[in-house]
Amino acid sequence: MILPDEALPILQAIAPAFTRPTFTRFALLMGAALLCTGRRTVANLLRVAAPLATGHVTSYQRVFSSASWSAMRLACGLCRLVVALLPPDKPLLLAGDDTVDGHPGKKVYGKARHRDPVRSSHGYTAWRYGHKWVVLAVLVRFPFATRPWALPVLVALYRSEEDNRARRRPHRTPAQIMCQLLRVMRLWFPERRLIVVGDAGYGTHEVARFCDRHRLGLTLVSKLHPDANLFEPPPPYHGKGRPRVKGATLPKPRQAAAAARRLRRRTVAWYGGGSRRVGLLSRTGHWYKSGAGLVPIRWVFVRDRDGTHRDEFFFSTDPTLDPVAIIEIYTARWNLETTFQELRALLGLETTRGWSRKTVLRMAPCLFGLYTAVALLYQALPEAKREGGVNWPGKSGVTFSDALMAVRRWLWREWIFPQTGVDAVVQKLPGPVQDLLLYGLAPAA
Repeated sequence: MILPDEALPILQAIAPAFTRPTFTRFALLMGAALLCTGRRTVANLLRVAAPLATGHVTSYQRVFSSASWSAMRLACGLCRLVVALLPPDKPLLLAGDDTVDGHPGKKVYGKARHRDPVRSSHGYTAWRYGHKWVVLAVLVRFPFATRPWALPVLVALYRSEEDNRARRRPHRTPAQIMCQLLRVMRLWFPERRLIVVGDAGYGTHEVARFCDRHRLGLTLVSKLHPDANLFEPPPPYHGKGRPRVKGATLPKPRQAAAAARRLRRRTVAWYGGGSRRVGLLSRTGHWYKSGAGLVPIRWVFVRDRDGTHRDEFFFSTDPTLDPVAIIEIYTARWNLETTFQELRALLGLETTRGWSRKTVLRMAPCLFGLYTAVALLYQALPEAKREGGVNWPGKSGVTFSDALMAVRRWLWREWIFPQTGVDAVVQKLPGPVQDLLLYGLAPAA
């Protein structure tokens, strides 16, 4: 295949995960998945790239169902490209969360009934049948965007208790899976300091304890329960009786916030890239859980002075972290929710139809990685090739749909047209007609 120069760094980074024949087919499917506007099934991808697809259709289906390649090596190569964009002297900011991918079918591997957090509320629970993916993403601030982008780098499938019991496997909660993903990141980047932010589901004592054991290179920022048990550190052991595991009791965060006479006024970065006036109260303590020991934390109580957001309690396993930094790190987590929404709307996250074990464990994570690939490709494109996008009054930055449109137009111009022999014909068309053709072939959604 004739590949554009801007795509070579990504392809060279992921090539070691494949054999040569499988890599050729995977690269074709990857490009077709970027150009496709419908379901991301292998049959639909081959319809998009039919002039370039050589060999039988089953050889492309076997890329996901039975071919021998390493998804972990693929993720490692992509992750190193993302980390290379960030300053080496600053910590890596990670966001962790889970999302439910609806997947119908009686024989789909790993399918279970999961609570849908998007459609559920405090008084109503909506259920979906499909897969729950635990995702770890790197937050990257590009110069062309007004907010950080959450680029997925590690994805793992959560299995329900019933499925693990039937297959005689130990059950792992989403929080325990997240600890495994963080351990992988520590192995890949032992010299970098990692700060991971998660919602209340990952702000458990178990995850905090894990991060405290790796405190030199890993810090957790998350929500804290208002009635968390906080204590002083245990006093020195005097040689008589059993040593104490905790010291004097400290006021619970809810009690300390209620007793505070005044809150410190600050302006902090908020959800969506804006700013907000807040009042905050910060204290340190040791979070205790019976049988699990103490975890030193700094907790922050936040009250929105504009009155549009409820009071919140946040914490960090690094007691030296500034309270304003804790708030701003946590609010940056919302960019991962935006990533999930854009994956469904623009990259067809819930449109795969594979049902076997390998296909399930490969296709959806590859779509998560495709989001990261689009961001990397748009970053690598020269300014003259970043054409397309939708503008409206007040828009000041590039959205993911703009980046996807530009990458699609670039692939049509420099990958599909030259190899199908129609490049000379397209160049003879008037400029407005070329734009009309590309807008039809490479829409923003």
